Amino acid sequence: MLLIPAIDLKDGNCVRLRQGLMEDATVFSDQPADMASHWRQQGARRLHLVDLNGAFAGEPKNFPAIREILAAVAADIPVQLGGGIRDLATIEKYLTLGLTDVIIGTAAVKNPAFVREACREFAGHIIVGIDAKDGMAAIDGWATVTEHRAADLGRRFADDGVNSIIYTDIGRDGMMSGVNIDATVKLAEAVGIPVIASGGLTDLNDIRALCAAEKDGVTGAITGRAIYEGSIDFAQAQRLADSLGE
Repeated sequence: MLLIPAIDLKDGNCVRLRQGLMEDATVFSDQPADMASHWRQQGARRLHLVDLNGAFAGEPKNFPAIREILAAVAADIPVQLGGGIRDLATIEKYLTLGLTDVIIGTAAVKNPAFVREACREFAGHIIVGIDAKDGMAAIDGWATVTEHRAADLGRRFADDGVNSIIYTDIGRDGMMSGVNIDATVKLAEAVGIPVIASGGLTDLNDIRALCAAEKDGVTGAITGRAIYEGSIDFAQAQRLADSLGE
């Protein structure tokens, strides 16, 4: 079970939102590259970046901060990023810069053909992010809830060749209320490819529950507010996950 620290970028700062609301942001650092180096030193084996401004604008908006993060850590650990990725040129720019994987979210729902094309052009580097509220996919920085069921979308994108799916329960994101294990497992069972959990990770009990779901295809978990506010010690949590996976 891979634990993946999140660095969410808003106006060049490392922040965390509650339930995806841009107006409810807590700034944890104005030096995101230093934060990335900190998590690497704590034993992170992958980082998760989100361009929050880009997710709402539909185009990259935190490129300078992203470039600095990659310069600091990309030579040592993989880095994935989502937010504002709507075309192949953006994907190529990010991968050339040093990103390992790009995450397609809103564009995957609005234009499924884009995912297929991206998987053909950049095989092995495409992740789809499915953000859901009550099982229904949300887009445009979570501002719009669609009529698409998360499981149906997941099956479609698995067939397109994405390497994994990040499943975020919007209602739990940033709320420290526990991971929605049941919904994440159901998605993993439906799609048959690795699923990374996101939203609500709170304490070591969540780590234990996630590790128990690893056999069902839940291979990782993104953690944000818990490691920034200290309800989880990242290094301790990864050691626990490693021991439970042995």
